[in-house]
Amino acid sequence: MSEPAPPVAPATPRGLSELMLRILSGLVMAGVALLTAWTGGWLFGLFWTLAAILALREWLRLVGLGGVRLTAAWATGGVAIALAGSMAEMSDAPEPRAWVVALVGAVLAAGVSPVNRGWAGLGVLYAAVLAIVPIDMRGDPAFGLVGVLWVFAVVWITDIAAYFVGRTLGGPKLWPRVSPKKTWSGFIGGITGGSIAGLAVVRVASASFGLGWHFGGVALVALTIFAAVLSQGGDLFESSMKRRFGAKDSSQLIPGHGGVLDRLDSFWAVNALMALFLYFMARG
Repeated sequence: MSEPAPPVAPATPRGLSELMLRILSGLVMAGVALLTAWTGGWLFGLFWTLAAILALREWLRLVGLGGVRLTAAWATGGVAIALAGSMAEMSDAPEPRAWVVALVGAVLAAGVSPVNRGWAGLGVLYAAVLAIVPIDMRGDPAFGLVGVLWVFAVVWITDIAAYFVGRTLGGPKLWPRVSPKKTWSGFIGGITGGSIAGLAVVRVASASFGLGWHFGGVALVALTIFAAVLSQGGDLFESSMKRRFGAKDSSQLIPGHGGVLDRLDSFWAVNALMALFLYFMARG
């Protein structure tokens, strides 16, 4: 008589294991981002400059560059972003010359690209927004830290709330041709969650740490809601890019998340808004 087979342990559901991996790697990334934000200075500048350079490489691969041409365009654009980030970090105010350097890098990167020249140049400017804006913002002695934390809160909680609300409630699709899984319920849930989180960060930072914001009231509420909308718009833009060029993820660098570009698409959109905000604040 044969021995009974030992019971087979139930397999972990694939969706749960992927979600746990996504959560764990997300917590690590958030911890590093918060640590560098609190520290500020060259460490914060280095963090965002390296992230932007990695995002640029993924962008160039996404739009069809490879081999020597990819290396040439990445080196050209990467050097420009590194210089622009350094200039922003060493300045006490938003540094217009950093954008000039980024623009020159975009032109040169387009020049060495055999295909999709415009997309290659645009990638350098896209990456420059990821590097220059947070460095400029963090450099403001009164507003910098709370501004960066506000961006983190809006982007992260918008993404988390959109994911879980959309997954729980489902409903009509937001833009199925571009992003088949996104729903209107997730979109609205993301805006609501991200807006509440952003406003809460400003309030707590002001009450507990004396950190200031340039304005409050209705203007701050409107800016925060708009940022939450843009955060999801940045995600949709990258989804449309991947669909255009036939890619699922920008890379597999980050476990559970895809590539750097996949994680920073929402930051790019909110950073673009903050670039305008910093410009008008600098003009008084």
